[in-house]
Amino acid sequence: MACFLVPVAEAVVTTVIAKAKKSKDGNLETVEMTNEKGDLEPITRIPFSRKLKWLNNMLWGGSALLAFEHIWHGEVVPWFPFLTAAGDAAEASVMLNEMATVGVTMAVLVTAIWGIMVLVTNSMEKKELKAQSAAN
Repeated sequence: MACFLVPVAEAVVTTVIAKAKKSKDGNLETVEMTNEKGDLEPITRIPFSRKLKWLNNMLWGGSALLAFEHIWHGEVVPWFPFLTAAGDAAEASVMLNEMATVGVTMAVLVTAIWGIMVLVTNSMEKKELKAQSAAN
């Protein structure tokens, strides 16, 4: 009924954090290393704000698809109270229960998958930096 609202709320928060982090990241993404020829070569690391944008894209995209599905089934309407379950107290409790179980589970699962993506990316970056420093 309204399970997509939980990932939307997380997406709003992470979007604000990503924008604030992007303004602070500055030039942290480029490190200069000497290559085997002795020339300085910039090595680019992916800034955390960009990695956070991956999470935003996953959350916003999934939420949009879920919202479309709920609109398609008539659970979300263009008039107040917008959620059909919010009009009845019994249905509202079912809706809140669904948000607390299904919505939170979806948000946690998407965030966990993103966390794995970040860990893999960080290990690949460290491996590349080690290879570059070993070559110098």
